[in-house]
Amino acid sequence: MSRPTTPSYAPVSLGEIKELARVGRPTVSNWRRRFSREVLGDANGSRRPFPDPIPGVGSESKPLFDAAEIADWLDQRSVPDAEPDADGRLPTYGDRFRRALRLRGLVALRHRLGSAETLISRGLAVIAMSGEGKEWIPEHLPEGLLAEYEAADPEVVRAVHELIEEIGAPGRAADALLGLDDEGLDIARRIESDLVMDVTPREVVALIAALIGPNKGGPDQRSTISLCAGLGELLLAMGGGPYEDLRGHGELVAVESDPLLRKLLRYRLLSYEAGAIDVYASPAELDTLRTWDQSRDERPHGFPNAEIVLADPPYVSGERERDDEGPLWWAEEAVRRLRPGGRAYVVVPAWTLARTPGTGPASVRTATIGAREALLERGCVETIVQLPRRIHPFLTGAEYALLVLRPPSGPPPSVLLIDADRISRRTEGREWIDQVVRIVGSSQASCRAECSGAGRPTEVVSDPQDAKLVPVHTSEPGHEYLLDHRSVLPAHRLAAPEVDVDHFEETITARRAAAVAMPHLRDWLGELGIAKRRTPIRHRKLDEHLRAGQLRLLNGHRIKDEHIGEAGLPVVGRAELLGQLPIGARRIDLKDLSEYSSARITEPGDVFLLAEHGVRCQVDMAGGCVLLSPIQGLRITAYRDHIQNMADGEPDRPDTLWIRPYCLAQLLQSPRNQHRGSGALVRRVSVRDMDLPQLPPAEIGELEKILSETERLRADVRRQLEALDGLAERISAGVADGALALRPK
Repeated sequence: MSRPTTPSYAPVSLGEIKELARVGRPTVSNWRRRFSREVLGDANGSRRPFPDPIPGVGSESKPLFDAAEIADWLDQRSVPDAEPDADGRLPTYGDRFRRALRLRGLVALRHRLGSAETLISRGLAVIAMSGEGKEWIPEHLPEGLLAEYEAADPEVVRAVHELIEEIGAPGRAADALLGLDDEGLDIARRIESDLVMDVTPREVVALIAALIGPNKGGPDQRSTISLCAGLGELLLAMGGGPYEDLRGHGELVAVESDPLLRKLLRYRLLSYEAGAIDVYASPAELDTLRTWDQSRDERPHGFPNAEIVLADPPYVSGERERDDEGPLWWAEEAVRRLRPGGRAYVVVPAWTLARTPGTGPASVRTATIGAREALLERGCVETIVQLPRRIHPFLTGAEYALLVLRPPSGPPPSVLLIDADRISRRTEGREWIDQVVRIVGSSQASCRAECSGAGRPTEVVSDPQDAKLVPVHTSEPGHEYLLDHRSVLPAHRLAAPEVDVDHFEETITARRAAAVAMPHLRDWLGELGIAKRRTPIRHRKLDEHLRAGQLRLLNGHRIKDEHIGEAGLPVVGRAELLGQLPIGARRIDLKDLSEYSSARITEPGDVFLLAEHGVRCQVDMAGGCVLLSPIQGLRITAYRDHIQNMADGEPDRPDTLWIRPYCLAQLLQSPRNQHRGSGALVRRVSVRDMDLPQLPPAEIGELEKILSETERLRADVRRQLEALDGLAERISAGVADGALALRPK
């Protein structure tokens, strides 16, 4: 098979130049007119004229141009506002033009061959043989490689060699064909390849490589097993740079069960001159003893364990949650493959860390929950990093976490929880990766100091809402620990007082502003007893209150639109709690409500709760409402008896209730609970992971008085605003229709 020495493209018209260079038609006409030979004349060669049409091809109305000449001419013009590449070179319109030409050729080949997989497979075979494959004897090449190489269409061979020439290396050309770089994404999209749908996101690859650190040469060189290797993104990033030479990085092996991905991975490794890396079909094959050749002197050996184990299995929400080999099975397998002192880096869907067994007789302990608790119990979990939401360019509705695992230890120590999603929201680009690596480094230094007896472990150097060491077990009452049957997702666990906020000064300032705005309330505002707390306060999760029966969670219901009208019981949904509709505007008839057997009607003192994109609460002092999903309700179980006692004339003693409705609603909306959101598309706050301060009954009673009075005052102001809005609306409507005349008095 002969290899073309120079790229050859079909002639292009002015319209095609416009499309391929991604400029407007007037721009191309301008170039041709301003840089014609007649206009430039003799410019001493400093400015090249726009290429002339190919003589004898095309017509006067539709001239055709040599594509290579156009590309060379466009190289003179840099793309405005473009970022320079790694070498500091600014991209040109010529780069953009050639890339689009290449795309056009590959798209045509994809339609000729019938599928993107065939084009990619044969193209990679050609690239592999151009890389390390040309140095191997045929007997040692991967099965089927030589046959695919010889079966490749001459046009495929030409297009692939042009790709290698323009990009500069077989490995980078393989990445472009697979869609694993910016240029390759355009190729994958145009040839309709879905191979990139499940690849590990680049930011995750960069984070894992940074956590692993240097591994090339030296006495500390570590071996690596890549489970669920896919197309080898994690394996090829081991060098820490842009897929540098893997030779010198210790023993490497990959496992990939999908036959197509396994074949493409072998071809890609050859293109990077890493074809000596073994690729197996299942983890069980790592235990099989093998010899490199058939000599009697060589002892069979396997590759059951390594110092570094990588895994990024392709998951979807809820996939195989109840199976024994569910999502966290790969984490257990990674731990089993670790050598003493090694580390495993496993990407998991965030829901595997958030699922809970539930409460009561309906409690369900799935295989996923069992595997998670077993890993924690054995001390295998070192770090949990909640990754930024929408980190996957294709699976934008999925949320992921990275587990850093170690071999089973003695008594399970503390686990470092890091909310990288929160860190990424206030940083630019990949700066969040550097911060996560620094936090992990400070935690490891603290643990080394503790284990060596050099001193007590130090705190993690970070905002306590970003990262925190949380024990797996604890014997101290009131302290948080991970094996308490709740979510271990960092966003659900990390809560702390607002940083750099003096609550006393802020409250005094707010009271002063209220007195200025409402002078008639100065006496009441001045009587508010506000002081700094001198003793620490304990917090308890809502889950504890729900399990103890102090609170009851009321779930919202899905009600058909045809059952919602203007008569019956009020329906409270998202629109009502966001203030878009007044409560009572939507109702459901009791007859229609009877079709929803699980629906519950609220009682006076229940709290409406919307835990999406923050926390919004409202107290229902009237009762008789039906909750519409996603609204939930919280009921203070002792409140009904309290109301009955008050109706019977008993005094309202402070110790009659542990919490009161307005206190509950406002404390749930505090910033420490607002920050607990998770979810890639809709940010939801876990209700059971919210917490409440444990206040003395007298303080609860005083806080309830203040909050109920402020709610009464807000209701008065709302009525005044509604009255003024109504007056302005009616006057303007009457004037607009010509029915009212306004006369000054």
